[in-house]
Amino acid sequence: MKDRSEANTLSVSLEIDLLRSFVAIAQAGSLSRAAQRIARTQSALSQQMKRLEDIVDQPLLQRTGRGVVLTNPGERLLGHAQRILRAHDEAMADMSGRGLSGTLRFGCPDDYAAAFLPHLLREFAVAHPHAFVEVICEPTPRLLEQLKRHALDLALISLPEGVDEGSVIRREPLVWIGNPGLDAVLTNPGEPLPLALSDPDTLDHIAACEALTQAGRAYRIAYASSNLSGLTALARSGQAFAVMTQTAVPADLRIVTGDTLPSLPSVGITVKFDRARPNHLSMAFADHIRHTLAVL
Repeated sequence: MKDRSEANTLSVSLEIDLLRSFVAIAQAGSLSRAAQRIARTQSALSQQMKRLEDIVDQPLLQRTGRGVVLTNPGERLLGHAQRILRAHDEAMADMSGRGLSGTLRFGCPDDYAAAFLPHLLREFAVAHPHAFVEVICEPTPRLLEQLKRHALDLALISLPEGVDEGSVIRREPLVWIGNPGLDAVLTNPGEPLPLALSDPDTLDHIAACEALTQAGRAYRIAYASSNLSGLTALARSGQAFAVMTQTAVPADLRIVTGDTLPSLPSVGITVKFDRARPNHLSMAFADHIRHTLAVL
């Protein structure tokens, strides 16, 4: 005969809908941001979390002045929830034989495309073979303009330090790259540093100019382009220094470290939709991005 504790365990289950809301809150860091992300009201999410805490008989979230943080039991449940949801969604896609379908317009900066897109597109295509992702590569300011015009469904964008930290999926340091042929310029403080930078309103351009200005080092813009291949070509030729996220640096280019150039900030990576209530395909791809980038 089963004892009472075993019977109680068998009488409850972890509902997929509750787990999906819990993961959204954990990723967003607040009920309000999670509510916007999954198109629910904040009160509905609060009720769901109360039900989930009753099911597991553990406190999962701790309210703070800046949002919510996971308790120790919440941290443990998060790993289980993510695995359960991935298995559930893969099973549904497999058993339906189709997965999700439709066309998704996705924007991504060049450096993130080089580092992340192969993983993102390959794994999403396996789960949703009838979903088509159109990729537009532009710097973050241009992507934001296209989102505002609804020319994109969602985009992977960069955020400066201290901005909307709750939505940041991962952080990437900005680094200087160059060819050893420019070493003589580095050691000659009287000679302006030649730079190959993206558009003037991009984070890499702003960070490079501000860092050099604060360090009192003269510079000149030798090449400005939104095209990453052009920037890396100039750095590779030894004509200028470039700035990009560390994960996107080609293997044949050197990251310039030490005291020769001032340090640069990191940028946050997040997903932004073109509307407050994105469609199911956009939500699925955004969830896939968050999971993949968090562990890649």
